[in-house]
Amino acid sequence: MSLKLFYHPLSSYCMKVLTALYEKDLAFEAQLVNFGDPEENARFTEMWPIRKFPVLQDGARDRLIPESTPIIEYLEMHYPGKAQLLPTDPEMAHEARWFDRFFDLHVHTHMQKIVGDKLRPEDKKDAFGVEEAITKLRTAYSVLESRLKHRTWAAGEQYTLADCSASPALFYANLNMPLGSEHPNVSHYLHRLMNRPSFARVVEEAKPYFHMLPQ
Repeated sequence: MSLKLFYHPLSSYCMKVLTALYEKDLAFEAQLVNFGDPEENARFTEMWPIRKFPVLQDGARDRLIPESTPIIEYLEMHYPGKAQLLPTDPEMAHEARWFDRFFDLHVHTHMQKIVGDKLRPEDKKDAFGVEEAITKLRTAYSVLESRLKHRTWAAGEQYTLADCSASPALFYANLNMPLGSEHPNVSHYLHRLMNRPSFARVVEEAKPYFHMLPQ
């Protein structure tokens, strides 16, 4: 099998790539990496010293591609599969990339700050940083509430890279800071994402690990 994904099922950025792989219906080997295992940790660190998920290995092309967005763009170029996640229209492609960056930078990042702080020892908590992240996440929700009005998917009527990015970002963000009734457009959009077969499969596969999530 040419494609091998190094990942963890709870990682939001891994969920993003898994959603794209399932949308495209591509065959790949899923290699779960346990950083708690010294040997697995050492092997992964040697392969990718940054030690961040996900990483895609393409044996057929002798390529190693880290980071979620470059992985999905790489698949678009070399393994298009059954779904096109970047529109051919330049304006729509730009819109998809804009939303991809927005979800990664303004939802993912702040959500991970909130979640990450829950994993810190009590004497290492960053209350100021969490408060700042919550404020910025509220702002992101407001921007999305306006931008998603009258849209089925982030970039329009076509499901794209942006929606792969939005799925885990909003899924986890909503768990930690619920959207509430003041964001109906975003809430309805998240409902559509959750019912998309590709992401529903990702969530289902992650459920056996949900007990590891910080409460």
